[in-house]
Amino acid sequence: MSVRLGELLVSKGLITSKQLDAALQEQKISGNKLGTSLVKLGFIAEKNLVSFLSKHYGVPAIDLAEIQVDPDTIKMIPADVVYKYQILPIRRVGSTLRVAMSDPSNILAIDDVKFLTSCHVEVFVSTESAIKVAIDKYYDPSTTMAEIMSGPMGEEERMELLEEAEEVDVNELQQASEDAPVVRLVNMILNEAIKRKASDIHLEPYEKVFRVRLRMDGVLYDFMKPPMKMKNAIISRAKIMAKLNIAERRLPQDGRIKMKLGRDREMDFRVSVLPTLFGEKVVLRLLDKSNLQLDMTKLGFEEKPLQEFKEAIHKPYGMVLVTGPTGSGKTTTLYSALAELNQISENISTAEDPVEFNLMGINQVQMHEEIGLSFATALRSFLRQDPDIIMVGEIRDFETAEIAIKAALTGHLVLSTLHTNDAPSTINRLLNMGIEPFLVASSVNLIAAQRLARVICESCKQPIQISPQMLLNLGIPPDEIQGFSCHKGTGCSACNNTGYKGRLALYEVLPVREEIRELILQGASASEVKKEAMRLGMKTLRQAALTRLKEGITTVEEVLKATVED
Repeated sequence: MSVRLGELLVSKGLITSKQLDAALQEQKISGNKLGTSLVKLGFIAEKNLVSFLSKHYGVPAIDLAEIQVDPDTIKMIPADVVYKYQILPIRRVGSTLRVAMSDPSNILAIDDVKFLTSCHVEVFVSTESAIKVAIDKYYDPSTTMAEIMSGPMGEEERMELLEEAEEVDVNELQQASEDAPVVRLVNMILNEAIKRKASDIHLEPYEKVFRVRLRMDGVLYDFMKPPMKMKNAIISRAKIMAKLNIAERRLPQDGRIKMKLGRDREMDFRVSVLPTLFGEKVVLRLLDKSNLQLDMTKLGFEEKPLQEFKEAIHKPYGMVLVTGPTGSGKTTTLYSALAELNQISENISTAEDPVEFNLMGINQVQMHEEIGLSFATALRSFLRQDPDIIMVGEIRDFETAEIAIKAALTGHLVLSTLHTNDAPSTINRLLNMGIEPFLVASSVNLIAAQRLARVICESCKQPIQISPQMLLNLGIPPDEIQGFSCHKGTGCSACNNTGYKGRLALYEVLPVREEIRELILQGASASEVKKEAMRLGMKTLRQAALTRLKEGITTVEEVLKATVED
């Protein structure tokens, strides 16, 4: 909503473009809504902003300072919903509940209130600051949160630890988790993240605010801001669940939570704790095995690259490398390859840091650098274990690369990842590590670079017009410009008003054929290798993204965000 609201205010002459840019910059730092940032910077008066919102959305404005809210009405909406959506119940009239909101376009909030209260919702608009003052006035964070958190739990909220911490100081454990509200609040955050299909939960302490954010489809969104007084208790609860030392607050820690949800579902959370200026930041990565996509045909491969990738992993020996930045889905691609290769006749071993999912029939080894168990050490051990297929989580140094390449040359299939920008530059990365060109040329079967692009929500997808010059700049051939159609999601309740739902991988697959081997032996540059690979039929990341754009699967913004021009 932020950018759209800003553009509307500029078009009406209420603020200037420079003021909008300054407010958007301040918003990134403070985490406030755009309206609050504009008022804070003095670019627009609060009453003028409310008046504009009222006219634009066609809802009446309200001055919360001049009204007294009925206590019975306050009880109709739980505090966690109020804090989450910055919404205030004002008055109930028959089957209609009047509520004050700073963002009347938030359909998700209105639907949640309808569901919770079984009332028709009549919306009034007010400023975010006025709503915050009113919430603090009518909702006491300590007592109200306690009442809500101590209520009976539904089946979906029941979570139990499958692996309890064995050696935890009883006094510290009791001190951190004696409040039922804290336990219930943390469970609610975890449960909500699962329901929204989030990939990560961020618990972030700042000087004057404690923020909880969720990463959905690769983008972080504000979820809630619990009271500051609950900060230490919430962080301690997360650390206890992950079997970490809650007395240690100066060093980073890593752990894992294994939870049971309801009756039949299990979920793992990978937990990372980092000491920051104002307390410990906790990031929980959701590892949902039930949502793990192991079908290679559904990852995002096009037909020809998929065939080339399958041919490479079904060769009896050699190396297959998957490259890309952190969070680009490399591990999922490798897991899907292992799932296809996982036969009773094959001995498969993996060295991972960390092991994200447990795969039946595969020997997975967790790295522990602090005790000397590195990728190189694990690889050496694997070669004494009669292996057929080896997966190395990441090639980080010369020693690991050398052992992996020697394993690929001595009758083993080796799968691994590297952090490079595209497939051709992976060859130079190996050479820069110190590997001889003839070893790279003879061991590597295929390199696949990948990125993740968000998929347009089908429920609110609409065709849009893009200028021919923009299409040319993207790399679309001039003869294809005519009739080229693009789409965008307008935002709806199905996609949390983002316009996107889910992500798809974009692949650049480079089979190392004889012509490429010759270039490697000659010491060719990455650009020369790329040029030859494209001549041989390789589709670049940008070309793969443009194909998905043409098919109406993703947007121009995602193409520009995920790929660079060739």
